[in-house]
Amino acid sequence: MFEQIINAVNSIVWGPIMLTLLLGTGVFLTIGLRGMTITRIPYAFRQLLKGRKGSGEGEISPFNALMTALSSTVGTGNIAGVATAIGIGGPGALFWMWCTALVGMATKYAEAVLAVNYRETDAAGKKVGGPMYYIKNGLGKRWKPLAFLFALFGSLAGFGLANTVQSNTVSQVLLNNFDIPTMVSGFVMALLVALVLLGGIKRIAQVAGKLVPLMTVIYLLSTLIILAVNVSAIPAALALIVDSAFNGTAATGGFAGATVMLALKMGVSRGIFSNESGLGSAPIAHAAAETNSPVRQGTIAMLGTFIDTLIICTMTGLVLIVSGVWNSELQGAAMTLMVFDATLPFGGNILSLCIALFAFTTMLGWSYYGERCAQFLLGPKVVMPFRILWVVGVFAGTQMSLGLVWKMSDALNGMMAIPNLLALLLLSPVVFKLTKQYFQQEDTRPQVEPN
Repeated sequence: MFEQIINAVNSIVWGPIMLTLLLGTGVFLTIGLRGMTITRIPYAFRQLLKGRKGSGEGEISPFNALMTALSSTVGTGNIAGVATAIGIGGPGALFWMWCTALVGMATKYAEAVLAVNYRETDAAGKKVGGPMYYIKNGLGKRWKPLAFLFALFGSLAGFGLANTVQSNTVSQVLLNNFDIPTMVSGFVMALLVALVLLGGIKRIAQVAGKLVPLMTVIYLLSTLIILAVNVSAIPAALALIVDSAFNGTAATGGFAGATVMLALKMGVSRGIFSNESGLGSAPIAHAAAETNSPVRQGTIAMLGTFIDTLIICTMTGLVLIVSGVWNSELQGAAMTLMVFDATLPFGGNILSLCIALFAFTTMLGWSYYGERCAQFLLGPKVVMPFRILWVVGVFAGTQMSLGLVWKMSDALNGMMAIPNLLALLLLSPVVFKLTKQYFQQEDTRPQVEPN
């Protein structure tokens, strides 16, 4: 009965109404911002390159804030999630992932702008923020129950989606490819996570600032080599993606066929699941950035969705399509593994390393999100017990069967979006006003870049 309840909740929070709300919020914000999140992409990259050194109050550099946010989004969703979307919805699902990312950039931008604008200084003198704070400080005390709900869902969701599930994935990959017992991998992962968590957000950000660029480069170089080997098939693959998005995909090989609506549903759901735009997780990291400008940090934050979906997910999707493996009998990550194995020397080992790094950084990034949510609910005294439980969860995940845990975390993750999206819509005038003021000032002095 409990599992049936969880399945019913999932059908709602990840159903058509919620996906429409997530997508609709992104469209509304994109229009309200007059397409700024698309036209200002070059500006955002300039701010990112200068963001290794912050200018203002905060705990971590703007660059490391983005790397911390990316550590939680760049993960197995970029490999297994894209493969699942294409395997069920056809190549057209990738097109709808692109559309989701383009409007999702506005959602991620707005989240970060509000997170920095309404952040607080906690009892330890650290800058903290996120949806629970911009709900409380932006909407007023009567909305505090909504902030409480977000923090409750956020503090619990991580134990499934980003803790036990991730460590279980790594342990199984290491067992299958390198014969490493799950007890051993579980102990090592728990120890490594504990060593990082002891240093708090600064150490998490430092590790993320090094590991995220490294694992991203390894993965992208691998996919570029595969695309180079299949370069003649790329034009046809791009044509197939666009055609399938509007005309559906006929049954072929091991592929059962897909309608336009199925491609749309899989592209939107897997795209949002991968980049987390609208779920309210990333702004918790961006609130800790050393910055004196919410808008400047917002432009950096929106690159998280750009990099996660428009670059990394696109490379995965193209690899699956040009190789022809998308219409095979294989499913999920097994598709990507087959391509890597068939094309690259030690391809399976390379992909296994990427999966392990993706999952490890996800455990780190989400540990901070959960910790901040727990602290909002119960105060600073909960931080150390939370970290201990998180480390225990990492080891426990390697020894568990996680079917129900995955479903529960999916439900909690989706429920985080409800209070966050409501706050984004109600506070959108603040985002529009701050953005207009900032760029009016910038555009009147084009020769002067901000420090």
